[in-house]
Amino acid sequence: MPKTSSLKIASTYGCDDHDTHKRTGTLWTAVAHIITAVIGSGVLSLAWSTAQLGWIAGPIALLCFAFVTYLSASLLSDCYRSPHPVTGLRNSSYIDAVRNILGRKHVWFCGFLQYLSMYGAAVAYVITISISIRAIQKSNCYHREGHQASCSYGDNIYMLLFGCVQIIVSQVPDFHNMEWLSILAAIMSFAYSSIGLGLGFATVIGNRAIKGSINGVPTTSSLKKLSLAFQAVGDIAFAYPYAIIVLEIQNTLKSPPPENQTMKRASMAAVLITTFFYLSCGCFGYAAFGNDTPGNILTGFGFYEPYWLIDFANACIVVHLVGGYQVYSQPVFAFAEGWAAKKFPNSSFVNEFYSVKVPLLPTLQLNILRLCFRTAYVASTIGIGMIFPYFNQILGLLGASTFWPLAIYFPVEMYIVQKKMKVWTTKGILLRTFSVACLLVSLVALAGSVEGLVSAKLNKPSGTDSHLYA
Repeated sequence: MPKTSSLKIASTYGCDDHDTHKRTGTLWTAVAHIITAVIGSGVLSLAWSTAQLGWIAGPIALLCFAFVTYLSASLLSDCYRSPHPVTGLRNSSYIDAVRNILGRKHVWFCGFLQYLSMYGAAVAYVITISISIRAIQKSNCYHREGHQASCSYGDNIYMLLFGCVQIIVSQVPDFHNMEWLSILAAIMSFAYSSIGLGLGFATVIGNRAIKGSINGVPTTSSLKKLSLAFQAVGDIAFAYPYAIIVLEIQNTLKSPPPENQTMKRASMAAVLITTFFYLSCGCFGYAAFGNDTPGNILTGFGFYEPYWLIDFANACIVVHLVGGYQVYSQPVFAFAEGWAAKKFPNSSFVNEFYSVKVPLLPTLQLNILRLCFRTAYVASTIGIGMIFPYFNQILGLLGASTFWPLAIYFPVEMYIVQKKMKVWTTKGILLRTFSVACLLVSLVALAGSVEGLVSAKLNKPSGTDSHLYA
């Protein structure tokens, strides 16, 4: 394993307009990155969320989160360069923007929440991929033995297999080297979302009726109804916002035109596309199954046939989540490795790269820190996924806990400072009122999600996997 010349890992600290990265991203690669990040495990729970909220509140909630997501991304897009959104120096990551616009006192809080959110998304993807792989086995079993057969499978082995794949894929250096993976994952997103939409639509036609009600799924008590409704809001919050990676995606774009203009156009296109799929999947799923809507529309086995199409859809989910996991993990890798490079500039463990020749593949550049840290990171997400394999509850908790600070508070505050906006101007008052309203939504969603996770843990069925779809 011959040693190459010492190469420094690029630091992610501070405004950087003179780094060595060649930015080649376009409108369409940005759309691909966004769709890969947004249309993930969250879309699979939207029919369940719509069922908890009912025919009026459910679609309205989806549309409101779409608007909030686009507004948040637009505010952040203008913070990519500072102090001026077009001619200023680059903030190549979310935390860089917070540091350089709001000051260091906000950095620790922001960094903790941002990387916690990314880590949580990785855990959610671990849970989802195990469900999808197992769903392929169950689909084949039901096809062979009938829909009443006892087709029960564990999920830990699939999480471990996914972890092995991610350890390998995680050695992709950074965002600039994974456009192909995001494009492939985006194609998979369209595929399984379209299948879920098509199956829901076909079921509604076959039933010759639209199921569901204005009030949603009935429960035994008003308190339980509120808890499930709040959890559903948390699930929707998890499904939509991608604020934590807006600037990382924007940092891949070439200019001219100015990066903020391209990013706003990409956000508009991606949000319109995802909203169409979200509304379609959520509404047609609820219309098809009504009060029996499963927690995961493609793995909860509201659909049994055609079994091969169910298998294909879940295979698409698996491929997509391999890329989606990386979209959320690469910023964590970049931060940790950039910090280590700055802290230990003379360490060969941190900074040296080694050439490794793999048969049938190009020569790989192996860094020991990258190998060790990224392997440990993947292993930890697999471990947490095994301990808490609760699909809807985990999505709701993640969405509710990070939605307001990352998707609303910091973007609003940075935009106000960037524009040198007076506190009591009409626009400033509207932005801060918007922020407070979103905070209240986050708090009630968090309360419902915590209650749902505690109940799921306490009431975990023995010898069954039904809790994954509750």
